[in-house]
Amino acid sequence: MDKDKSCDIHDDPEYFFNRELSWLKFNRRVLGEADVKPTPLLERLKFIAITSSNLDEFFMIRVAGLKHRLEGGINKVDAAGLSASQQLICITEDTHELVKIQYRYLKNIMSELEEKDIAFKDIASLDERAQEWMENFFNNTIFPVITPMAVDAGHPFPFLANRSLNLAILLCQEAGDDHAAVVQVPAVLPRIVEAPSAGAKRQFVFLEDIIKHYCGHLFHGYNIKDVVPFRITRNADLSIDEEDAEDLLAEVEKSLRQRKRGQAVRLEIGKTSNRPLKQLLVHNLNIEEQDVYEISGPLDAACFFKFSDLPGLEHLRHSPVVSYPPKELAGVVDLYEAIKQQDILLHHPYESFQPVMEFVRQAAWDPKVLAIKQTLYRVSGNSPIVKALAQAAENGKQVTVLVELKARFDEENNILWAKRLEEAGCHVIYGLVGLKTHAKMVLVVRQEQDGIKRYVHMGTGNYNDATAKIYTDMGLFTANEQFGADASAFFNVLSGYSDPPVWNKIVVAPLGLREKIKELIDREIEFAQTGSGGHIIAKMNSLVDKDIVLKLYEASCKGVKIDLIVRGICVLRPGVAGVSHNITVRSIVGRFLEHHRIIYFGNGGDERIFLSSADWMPRNLNERVELFFPVEDPEHIKRIKDMLDLTLADNQKAYIMRKDGTYRRVDRRGKAINSQKEFYTQAQADAQTPDITMEQRLKPMYRRAVE
Repeated sequence: MDKDKSCDIHDDPEYFFNRELSWLKFNRRVLGEADVKPTPLLERLKFIAITSSNLDEFFMIRVAGLKHRLEGGINKVDAAGLSASQQLICITEDTHELVKIQYRYLKNIMSELEEKDIAFKDIASLDERAQEWMENFFNNTIFPVITPMAVDAGHPFPFLANRSLNLAILLCQEAGDDHAAVVQVPAVLPRIVEAPSAGAKRQFVFLEDIIKHYCGHLFHGYNIKDVVPFRITRNADLSIDEEDAEDLLAEVEKSLRQRKRGQAVRLEIGKTSNRPLKQLLVHNLNIEEQDVYEISGPLDAACFFKFSDLPGLEHLRHSPVVSYPPKELAGVVDLYEAIKQQDILLHHPYESFQPVMEFVRQAAWDPKVLAIKQTLYRVSGNSPIVKALAQAAENGKQVTVLVELKARFDEENNILWAKRLEEAGCHVIYGLVGLKTHAKMVLVVRQEQDGIKRYVHMGTGNYNDATAKIYTDMGLFTANEQFGADASAFFNVLSGYSDPPVWNKIVVAPLGLREKIKELIDREIEFAQTGSGGHIIAKMNSLVDKDIVLKLYEASCKGVKIDLIVRGICVLRPGVAGVSHNITVRSIVGRFLEHHRIIYFGNGGDERIFLSSADWMPRNLNERVELFFPVEDPEHIKRIKDMLDLTLADNQKAYIMRKDGTYRRVDRRGKAINSQKEFYTQAQADAQTPDITMEQRLKPMYRRAVE
């Protein structure tokens, strides 16, 4: 390992990248998957949709936050030396370029779809039969729903909801002045409408194009001069006063209503030469010219999520993901007995999430189970885990559930589940004031023949059966008594006034996790300086925390080899002589969303591995309740290290960050290694059969419990 004795590490802005611009580079990598030709067409179209959805959230939260700071007179610089105003200028430049590339890729995909007999049409190009069908659809379905809104002295510009799609219309009477109107494209109707067609060909029309074509029906006595689609993005960051809130649930509900009415931060508009209509929108939305995005194509490309899943187009998608049962649970009938025998490691989505759901379901019916305690951050819309928790309470178990009401953009869903759990008899808590609870843990307390036994599941991802099919995460089942004692203490801290104890195994943010990470890095520095080598592999979603970055720079200077696998934001600058010359940064972007947080320390040959719910960001280390826990089984340590090595060897879906912050695809020469495909193949080889048997194996236990 190279050692640089100068090692003059300080927080010079040249050693850091701006987090917002780093995030835009990540979204550019996501968009790049839409241009990978071997990927099925509709999968490529999904990446167009993902890019749009990501941008929406970015503007609603990050850009809105920067604008809010400026309005408040706060223009201080970040770690990279950029003020809020400078960041907004750079964001605008990069985003305009990103959107141009996005719609270029979309145009290419649409052309390729047309070659497959799937076409997006304007109504004028449809045949007579299809046009007649469209006119009937407009008159019978669309017309009763839409409302034209005049804009003049007697009719002020209407308030339009966040992310709503609208049409701005310029019309006139003969020898009269021009008039303006707005028509909202109804979100209750399908955005993409299929028109009748002959043979195997399929043709589709966007809802706004149907309204545009027939909107003369809405304005009798007027001529339509121009129709331009537009879409607004508003500030959607919640402002919640937790300190003074008597009822946190009610306070969050109130803030959700305010979210729809936030200040406009972006205007997307169909490319037009109609200056008056454009100026009308800019003026009435009080938006700056730089925040206007003229789009050559359909606005809100997130609509392609649903289209990509359309029945009958399976040949243009990946084969459905089939998750396999973990090797350690092959043939298991009694899940608790298996966990008691050994820790069990799960790797999703390659290995099934079913055991986690069965862990809670089984606890709901098992007469030996006395209590279940669980954290919930994001769950699916029809969550089997929530249903099992409600059933457990109805069956007389003591059920405590921490539902994080402030999980961004899942607040409404979580409020709904919190109320249902309370109605079922669960004790629902909302966490600690001022902190989001992002930790992932389930504790099951069981009365067994030799006394009370505690079973624990901890993971890197949410208890969400839907995202578990597309997010890569790891989870650990254990009956280790020290983990069990930590789990009990953890829930006592969350639910009451208990001070944090001295933990046996786990580390919890915001108290202690930052210090633990730095302590482990310091140990690697010691090993490097004594000639025993020093090696860190850290896999996470985002690396933003300045303090941790400086500690990594120190380790690099003192000879520690550091391999970072960071999917999204990374403010660390690799490859700087005398600072980060021993650090590499790569990002994996593929079919599955890389989500697990895994930290490896060489530890002088006695390798140590930790899993965590936390990224290395200030919000995770300072403002959230997070878990960081060791993997202790030697076989599990070897398995995860091999997994990390395979990820580092990926030459199909990996990008390497250069010293200047740009990313390039890894050299693809040599044997092709796609880590996600390799993990899937390994899980299949270990299991041989899809995971459709676990619930069937456990049904006798349910029957015994009911009887």
